[in-house]
Amino acid sequence: MPQAENPNGRPSRRGFLLLGGAGAAALGAYALGGRSGSLARTPEIAGGLVVARRTSRALGSDISMLALHPSGAVGEKALDDAFAELARVERVMSIYLPDSELSRLNRDGALTRPDPYLIRVFKEAQLMADRSSGAFDVTVQPLWNLYAAANKSGALPGDGEIDAARAKVDWRGLTVTDTELRLRDPGMSVTLNGIAQGFAADRAMEAFRRNGIEHALINTGEISSLGQKAGGEPWVVGIQHPRTADAYLGLAKLAGHCMSTSGDYETTFSPDKAYNHIFEPWTGRSPKELASVTVIAPNATQADALSTAIFVLGAEKGANLARSLPGVDLLMVLKDGRQLASDGFPWNA
Repeated sequence: MPQAENPNGRPSRRGFLLLGGAGAAALGAYALGGRSGSLARTPEIAGGLVVARRTSRALGSDISMLALHPSGAVGEKALDDAFAELARVERVMSIYLPDSELSRLNRDGALTRPDPYLIRVFKEAQLMADRSSGAFDVTVQPLWNLYAAANKSGALPGDGEIDAARAKVDWRGLTVTDTELRLRDPGMSVTLNGIAQGFAADRAMEAFRRNGIEHALINTGEISSLGQKAGGEPWVVGIQHPRTADAYLGLAKLAGHCMSTSGDYETTFSPDKAYNHIFEPWTGRSPKELASVTVIAPNATQADALSTAIFVLGAEKGANLARSLPGVDLLMVLKDGRQLASDGFPWNA
């Protein structure tokens, strides 16, 4: 998992390494709802700005946030507000919490008067589903459940089992209104694991901006950047190589943009990675062409959803989708090792 500003840190689940930060001091340990067990220390100063840092774990990923401001108190207040936003997102959208609104929707098939954040993220998900011709589909949870159960016994599901699970997958069977969420058929279920982390990063960055923060870096499993490092240089992120542990494809410079990577190496159901956590909704199996997709976009919600959608679509259709969206750049690694990047992708291989 990532360690902010530590070039020797291990990559996150999404495959990022944050490089060249405001300073080299270790991040303090914090619980999601507030500080826990941190030790008082001399404030870190870089370029005349106080460095405020915090780490935690939420939404199945390690979390780190860094804010730069002339006032340390302002930076800490911004972190408090950002982590409060993160706590709300997890409370509403986590598939791991049995009492989250998402879990209640899956259990009951309908949810009235949901949290406005849940409505917002489902509307974004359905928009991406439409744009990607169904490649991005939050109703793939029955496939995940099937493969995860089979994996516990060291097997893969059979063709009939896959077809039965796939019959419960259809983004058009999810109804989203301002007051209700509803699943059309019994046995349908949803996951927001392909978009919630990006949404959380966007909400945290909004909290930073409300507090007057102009330079910040957020890692919720997706990366969101604001401004620049204290020395005036852009934030730099190393992108995980999909086939070599602790190796990187190159470095990307972020100038107020967001980044997300989806890869077949993140969660696998077979040693050759041919079966993994990303599914084609129309086949119930994992896509065969790409090993990883990295997207840079104006916001983290879009980057998160796009990285999955493009992975499912494949190189040609995925590139076409990226070209149709303003401010989006793309790096794809095929399973044969070839790398394809858009002209504007800001990296050094």
